[in-house]
Amino acid sequence: MQYSQEFRDKVIERVLSGRDSQETLAAEFGIGRSTIQYWLREHRRVHAQPVSKKDKRASSWSRAEQFEALLATHGLPEEQLGAWCREHGVHSHQLVQWRQALVDGPQDQVASAGETRVLRQENRSLKKELRRKDRALAETTALLVLKKKAAEIWGEDEDD
Repeated sequence: MQYSQEFRDKVIERVLSGRDSQETLAAEFGIGRSTIQYWLREHRRVHAQPVSKKDKRASSWSRAEQFEALLATHGLPEEQLGAWCREHGVHSHQLVQWRQALVDGPQDQVASAGETRVLRQENRSLKKELRRKDRALAETTALLVLKKKAAEIWGEDEDD
């Protein structure tokens, strides 16, 4: 079914405004939730805006941004700290972790998230290759055992 661009925009605007959830709109208009998700992805792709620090996940903040956050929150009373954390999308435990990392100093052994992902993928592929080679070795061993038993039963081939 084809939906007009005006209708799509209306649905997207209602989802982005936070007035209605995707499930509510899907039920209201009789369209699939996956359709609404697709429209949202397309809308975000077309209307992509640079990500501000406020919109960025706190786990992907740079060291400099983490340090700025620690400076901004140092000595704040708990109520103000909570308000600051909510405003910037940070959890208080992340501030504690960043402070501890700052005290501990730089650690070259700590891998970034991207490096960790690459290492996990490499580890998976190496384990897969090892399993394949183990099976091939087991098959070869079984064939050699069968060849020896056949030689014992029927004697050696004259061709060898």
